[in-house]
Amino acid sequence: MRPPLPVCGLVLLVACAGPRPPSPPGAAVAPPQAWRNVPAGSSAEISADWWRAFDDPVLTQIVQAALANNTDVAIAAARVAEARGQFHLARAQGLPNVQGVLQGERERDVNPGFGFAENQTVGEGDVSISYDLDLFGRLAKAREAARANLLASQAAHDNVRLAVTASAASGYITLRALDARLAVLQATLDDRAAALKIARRRASAGYASALDLAQAEADYQATLQLVPAAQLAIARQEDGLSLLLGESPRTFERGVDLAAMALPTIPTSLPSVLLRRRPDIAAAEQQLVAADRSLDSARAAFMPDVQLSASGGRAGSNIIPRSVWVFALGGGLFAPIFDSGRLKAQQESVAARRDQAAFAYRKSALIAFREVEDALASVQRLQQQEAALDAQHAVLVHTVTLATNRYRAGYSPYLDQLDAQRGLLAVDLSRVQSRAERLNAAVTLFEALGGGWRNWEVAGATPGSAGPR
Repeated sequence: MRPPLPVCGLVLLVACAGPRPPSPPGAAVAPPQAWRNVPAGSSAEISADWWRAFDDPVLTQIVQAALANNTDVAIAAARVAEARGQFHLARAQGLPNVQGVLQGERERDVNPGFGFAENQTVGEGDVSISYDLDLFGRLAKAREAARANLLASQAAHDNVRLAVTASAASGYITLRALDARLAVLQATLDDRAAALKIARRRASAGYASALDLAQAEADYQATLQLVPAAQLAIARQEDGLSLLLGESPRTFERGVDLAAMALPTIPTSLPSVLLRRRPDIAAAEQQLVAADRSLDSARAAFMPDVQLSASGGRAGSNIIPRSVWVFALGGGLFAPIFDSGRLKAQQESVAARRDQAAFAYRKSALIAFREVEDALASVQRLQQQEAALDAQHAVLVHTVTLATNRYRAGYSPYLDQLDAQRGLLAVDLSRVQSRAERLNAAVTLFEALGGGWRNWEVAGATPGSAGPR
């Protein structure tokens, strides 16, 4: 018994589509078992408002202002609205389309039966309905792809918010570090001015040489020239922070000193958990899902498409006694027969985009692992560096005291005191820099761990609810 002709046609169409291209095996992600710089992972949660852990109310205000007014956040929100519109459009493609038509015209023609001119006013109003049965899921897969793109845009929006939050916190910490640097320079300048005053008095009394006075003068000027540079850096940092907050350049209120900022203890999770706690990885995952569903839609285009239509209404004219009901019912079966390889080329293109999205997901995951490892190492090593600088500072303070007393007693030249003071200034500036880097490392670690981001639900789906097959 021969199979029916429609069945043979379907077999031929499926054969034209070919086997489904598999996902690239090299794009698989295998997270490490544990982080290198911590003894073991934990499932502790990071607070969504993690920036409050630094115990600076001004920092909190700056972060909140950045989230409310930053232009990049606004652009990302607009992209979410665009993706939502595309999802609604894709969903509407699978629903019936109802259209109303009301038309009329005035015409003059020749009556074919009697051969005289005839004026006629014609009017018609009807309603038409069309519906695509989508037997093989072409529209359904396109709708799933649009939903995944919506989820990806939402995750990208959340990732922009996280980046802006970290940038605002880091920018404020850098500003307070510049303030601390300026304070160190101004305190050192006061000490240099006092030393210069003593050197002048000793030189005028004959207890010190002209060389000591020249060295004291040069050291004072060397410190003085550093102050304008620090003030310029503060002004530029405030301007950059203003731009981040979506404002014109202004002076910012200061909160606690840099040394008084709290160093939060940041809970770390296992590397496998990180894949569910970073919005950029979620965005890459949903882009992969969208590309995979688009491939299914492209393959479904090889199959027949059945469309139904119906219309009905009333039509009337001044030459007939009364209007009449008119209607039409119909359906169509549309199937590709020969398209010179267009559908095949489209499938190959979509499959290549799916592979690109798969490798992009792998890259996002590997970058995330690297960023967490870097941040953990920074937190650990900068803590050790700050402890060593504190110890060096204590030694240099004692050295300056000894050198100053010996110089004033005439047991050593002024150069010994000058060298000790220069060493103390360098260590003080290094302590400020180290403290700022340690605080910024904590900000970077918060960001690398996802900043307390959680999975969300949009259009009835969650990240990871579907994936490439």
